[in-house]
Amino acid sequence: MVQTIQGTLDGNGRKFAIAIARFNSLVTDRLRDGAIDALTRHGVAADDIRVVWVPGAFELPVVCRWLADTDADAVIALGAVIRGSTTHYDHVCNQAARGILDASVQSGKPVSFGVLTCETLEQALERAGSKAGNKGADAALAALEMLAVKSAL
Repeated sequence: MVQTIQGTLDGNGRKFAIAIARFNSLVTDRLRDGAIDALTRHGVAADDIRVVWVPGAFELPVVCRWLADTDADAVIALGAVIRGSTTHYDHVCNQAARGILDASVQSGKPVSFGVLTCETLEQALERAGSKAGNKGADAALAALEMLAVKSAL
């Protein structure tokens, strides 16, 4: 018989750290609220959620790595990078994504990617709680599910 492992969304007794970029806070505040709401709706106690602010998305990877070394069971990285008229966007997006992945792989803990990479502010706001749902909540749910998969393995 095929063994199937699938994560659940039970956050009881779990601790989470949210690393969040202050840049584009109009968007990231909404991502944070969505992540916290998703966690508490799935049994995570408010006292078991730590929010750590960083200047921008480029600073997220190192803080995610530091947080993975704490008692947090999982880390959620939240940010919003909006394309401008230079190539700065590409560098920030690529390095943030790679660094957040590295923090997860190196620590062995789930570090979920909730960094929006959008062309416009309107697109970012749509993904932070309007037309396209809340990607902060999605990142929180991914972290919950990954913890359950890790426990099942």
